[in-house]
Amino acid sequence: MRILHLNDLHDPRIGSSIRQMYQLAELQRAAGHASAVLTATPEPADATPTEILGSQVFRVHSRYDPRWRAWVGLRNRRALPAIERVLDEYRPDVVHTHLIHSHLSYASLTAARARGAAVVFTAHDVMTFCYQKLTCFHGGEEHGGKLRDYQAAWQKCLPCQRLRWRPDRNARIRAILARDVQRFTTVSEELARAIRANGIRVDRVVHNAIPGTLVLPSARAVADFREKQGLVGKHVITIAGRLHEQKGVLQLFRMLAELGRELPDVRLMVMGHRKVYDAEFAHHARDLGVDRFVVPTGWLDGEELAAAYSATDVFVTPSICFDTFGLVNLEAMEHEKPVVATAFGGSPEVVEHGVTGFVENPFDVAAFAGRVRELLLDPALARRMGQAGRRRMLERFTTTRLAAEFAEEYELALGAARASAR
Repeated sequence: MRILHLNDLHDPRIGSSIRQMYQLAELQRAAGHASAVLTATPEPADATPTEILGSQVFRVHSRYDPRWRAWVGLRNRRALPAIERVLDEYRPDVVHTHLIHSHLSYASLTAARARGAAVVFTAHDVMTFCYQKLTCFHGGEEHGGKLRDYQAAWQKCLPCQRLRWRPDRNARIRAILARDVQRFTTVSEELARAIRANGIRVDRVVHNAIPGTLVLPSARAVADFREKQGLVGKHVITIAGRLHEQKGVLQLFRMLAELGRELPDVRLMVMGHRKVYDAEFAHHARDLGVDRFVVPTGWLDGEELAAAYSATDVFVTPSICFDTFGLVNLEAMEHEKPVVATAFGGSPEVVEHGVTGFVENPFDVAAFAGRVRELLLDPALARRMGQAGRRRMLERFTTTRLAAEFAEEYELALGAARASAR
């Protein structure tokens, strides 16, 4: 079988879902299939084939003002001829699309179907019906984050997007998905509920995954990391990934202010790009008087990243947006760390409340901080939950399971494509 993965993004350092795509492609090649990636690049000179993590990667050029994404994301006229050339040359049996909302565009699905490929669409986010990270569904601070209104409507979208709003965007996306996609999957049950609420069929939930082959760092490596970061003898809370207000960083600072009064040795390790932290969040930490508790490590990779996870006492994901899955939850669980996760999105399907950590509403700062405090002050409980988390991850969330489920989806898609052709 010849498989072509479509993704606007190609750098595995940008996000864990991109790394997962490459891991899936590697497993597919190990099973005897051909598996490659089609992606976009803003640099014309980089619009050439390359290899990333063992995958053949085709890159097409795409650059435009983001204000036009609602138009270009439907049909990128400049990039489409190059996309069609790759489809003609590679001749995939299955096209598996991931993130295509910005550059490869929904027109790539039509192009794949027209060439006889079976199309599998995986929704990693809410962009099939929302223009951005979904933040309006829970009602925000005013309603304590307790609402659950997933349906898009012009009364909500127009004030949010203003001149970027396109009245027919969602209807056109629904039509393309219904016509050109044989199998539609999501990465969590809650994402499936949100997408179905907007008139799009979901055929299956295929939870995200990680390889699950990690050998935990040595005690010496963890001790060296703690010493390097000034964490010796400290209670360490960690947040990781893309730093954004919607990921609950400011909520976390408010929690830190509460925790710091009782636990002066608490430290918040922020694993994300240092420039982003310095530009967008450092002044908030100073304003709230918690900057002395914050340890921004910058972006970490490899052995240093593994040591950072292992140096953590409690891992947190306090997102105030719809967090579709939260792969960082799995990475923390793999390192035997308890997780206190947001109630919004797919995290409750990953973190088993009261067993591998806790699930809380991040708008309830006192409750969320209370769960973190509970784990910091009870190392035995934190250890039991961390060990239970690793077992849960190995049982349910490995890429071996992911590859097997998508192999089934590909066969179903191929069958549907053949039946449609007849």
